[in-house]
Amino acid sequence: MRAWLVVLALALFANPASASVRIKDISTIGGMRDNQLVGYGLVVGLLGSGDTMRNAPFTEQSMQSMLDRMGINVRSVPLRARNVAAVIVTASLPPLISRGTPIDVTVSALGDASSLMGGTLIMTPLMGGDGQTHAVAQGAVSVSGSASVGQAETLTQGVPTAGRIANGAIVEQEVVSDFGTAPAMVLELKNPDFKTAVRVADAINQYTRKRFRSRAAQEKDLRRVALLCPPGVNPTRFMAEIGDLTVDPDTIARVVIDERTGTVVIGQDVQISTVAVTHGSLTVRITETPVASQPAAFSNGKTVVLPNTAIEASEPKGQLSIVGGTTLRTLIKGLNQIGLKPSGIIAILQAIKSAGALQADLVAQ
Repeated sequence: MRAWLVVLALALFANPASASVRIKDISTIGGMRDNQLVGYGLVVGLLGSGDTMRNAPFTEQSMQSMLDRMGINVRSVPLRARNVAAVIVTASLPPLISRGTPIDVTVSALGDASSLMGGTLIMTPLMGGDGQTHAVAQGAVSVSGSASVGQAETLTQGVPTAGRIANGAIVEQEVVSDFGTAPAMVLELKNPDFKTAVRVADAINQYTRKRFRSRAAQEKDLRRVALLCPPGVNPTRFMAEIGDLTVDPDTIARVVIDERTGTVVIGQDVQISTVAVTHGSLTVRITETPVASQPAAFSNGKTVVLPNTAIEASEPKGQLSIVGGTTLRTLIKGLNQIGLKPSGIIAILQAIKSAGALQADLVAQ
């Protein structure tokens, strides 16, 4: 029987030692995060696929303002160009990035433009949440989608109204960070858990006691671990050394189900109290076989069609199975013995949770 319940880490769960991961992979340094940038600009050079000025008046206003700054007065002239599109430009500003570094930007149409292919973004300031300009974007837009429009049919492939500009923005203002100057730092776990925080602190202290003769970590809560850089040690080198230390992260028992795709993911620590489960379905088949009724000879009658309906109902025998297990392998073996489709297993897991026998969080997407 094909095992539809896919567990990618089943082999790893059988060997707990292989589940160790690096600290750098499960945590980040507090305060070091990306910052979102956004800006409004114009894309020019489109081949008749730009905004319609009547439907997008902000595009016409933007063109007039841009031309005014260039010394061209077109306030009294109605603009009907179809090679310009108003766009929203977004980017992510990485931490500790220096001034003059290029970053990628995403360009998305704001009006009714049908395609941004072949367009060029005019210099657009990108602002952060503080209202200050942190980067300036400009360049040719790369679009992966395409649109072909005819009089009676339109063929669209991908999304032609959005594109990217590789290295299209230059950082003009850095985000101030105290990394390297502050003696204390904080590690923030990506998956908060008290046990994982304690294991991270213990692994760091075990390393620093041997190397620096001191303790450097103290768990604060389920998410944060405070770090104190040893005296005379470069913070960058210190973070590089402890980032390669390995720990066994611990997570809460959880079952994630997706009814749309029939996906079921079961965590390692999920347990089901012993329960008896049966699952069956009633199948009703209706067959229509019309019959033609011929009149007798010389009766002046008419041929009519008489209905002929056959209804069959079948219900397979319900198989009562004992499901329960304290390990992931035992649990999956018990679920596979029922031999159902993913939709059936999802229904069973929901019923087991309602009965109080599923000792885990059930997350439905």
